[in-house]
Amino acid sequence: MATGLVITAHPGDFVWRAGGAIALHARRGMRVKILCLSYGERGESQWAWKQPGVTIEEVKQQRRKEAERAAEILGAEIEFMDAGDYPLRTTDAMLDRAVDIFRELKPSFVLTHALEDPYNVDHPEAARFAQEARIIAQAAGHKPDPSRAYAAPPVFLFEPHQPEQCNFKPDVILNIDEVWETKRKAFEVLAAQKHLWEYYTRVALNRGMQGGRNSGKPMTYGEAYQRLFPEAVEALA
Repeated sequence: MATGLVITAHPGDFVWRAGGAIALHARRGMRVKILCLSYGERGESQWAWKQPGVTIEEVKQQRRKEAERAAEILGAEIEFMDAGDYPLRTTDAMLDRAVDIFRELKPSFVLTHALEDPYNVDHPEAARFAQEARIIAQAAGHKPDPSRAYAAPPVFLFEPHQPEQCNFKPDVILNIDEVWETKRKAFEVLAAQKHLWEYYTRVALNRGMQGGRNSGKPMTYGEAYQRLFPEAVEALA
């Protein structure tokens, strides 16, 4: 079975930024795994912290349940690393596990954060972590196994919250019309970030308009991605 891998800093990120891609590929029979590095319990749970007397463990559990439900709606599986957020600090053990995931899944593509984000340094840290795991997974001397065959997958960076400030220039717009209602349903699971529901609906509409204009085909909802590595082709047309 073909697979896709999503490496995300916080639970909401994979829904807002890549929920359409996840749902679309899952609907087409692909196994999609989300590796969520934190529960977003400190900086990504504004609404949860408005409850008097709430504890960090309670917020973690709320966010975990939301993320599991959102992943289920999108058709993906999810694994958590509980690295904490604000700040996100990864460990050698986490990296080793991520390398094993790369080798186990042999993903056809990887989705992760943009390389820059002056508003949220957890995001580029997650992107750095994803790149490092991808690189080490290719190393023949890391847990050597002569029988293993591995080819590094293409990496697509999903759209940050304020793309202009993050030097994000999309070169791929994915048509998500087929799965928009699924993505929107996943939005509505994320009660801790209700303030973002309409914002990311507008983003999807804007990218859909751009996608239609650039492709000449009808498109209402889109997701924007930036390739990290060049695409090698045999012909231009």
